[in-house]
Amino acid sequence: MEVILLDRVNKLGGIGDVAVVKPGYARNFLIPNKKAVMATKANLVSFEERRAELEAAAAEQKAIAEARAKTLEGKTFTIKANAGDEGKLFGSIGTRDIADVISTEVEVSKSEIRLPEGTIRHTGSFEIDVQLHFEVVVTVTLSVIAE
Repeated sequence: MEVILLDRVNKLGGIGDVAVVKPGYARNFLIPNKKAVMATKANLVSFEERRAELEAAAAEQKAIAEARAKTLEGKTFTIKANAGDEGKLFGSIGTRDIADVISTEVEVSKSEIRLPEGTIRHTGSFEIDVQLHFEVVVTVTLSVIAE
C-alpha cells in the first residue's frame, strides 16, 4: 500500500515522500495519527497545496525542541532510591522516574527518554539521552544515590 507521509516517520522517510507500507501499519498507525494519507491523485494534489504549511509546522516543532534542549544541556539530575550495601537498588529506575525528575526543569515525556541498556538497577552516575525531536538529542547526567 502506498501512502504520502505528512510528517517524518522513522525508517520510512520525510514530509512528502511516497512510501510503500503494509496495509495494517497504514490503517492502524500512520493514517489515524495523521502521519500519512493514501497515495491517490487527489491526495497528491492536495498535499502539494499544503506542503509549505506542513514544512513550516515541522520547522516550528524543531525550533521548540532546540529551545528545550538548550535549557537541559549540561544539567545534572539526582534521584534517591532504596539500595543495598553494595549499591544495588531495591527495584529499578525507568523512563517514567527519569522523566518526572527532568520535568522539574523542562516538560519531558517518558517516550523522549532513551535507555538503550534498559532500566537502571544500581547507584552511580549515568549519561541519559533525551530525544526531544528526530534531529534534537541532548545528553543529561543522572546521579542515582542511596537513601
